Amino acid sequence: MKSIAALQAVVTATSFDGEPSDEELDAIEQELPLILAEVDLLDAQIMTIDRPATELDVRRIRRARHRVLTERRDLTNRAGTVLSGGAA
Repeated sequence: MKSIAALQAVVTATSFDGEPSDEELDAIEQELPLILAEVDLLDAQIMTIDRPATELDVRRIRRARHRVLTERRDLTNRAGTVLSGGAA
């Protein structure tokens, strides 16, 4: 039985150290308000999974959805592009 081994050199010229680049960190920092708003929306929705939603829950979810849309709009306006999945 023959062993299978790579006959070519490694495809990538530089090694990947697992750390994000400065550009990637800047992009994450710009998107952070939207990410936090989406986490808040998810938290509000998770709270109502196993019980009926109260009026307070409904308001919390509505405010969280509004914040997500606002942050998405602001991020889109700063970037000058359209994000997918938005309600534009």
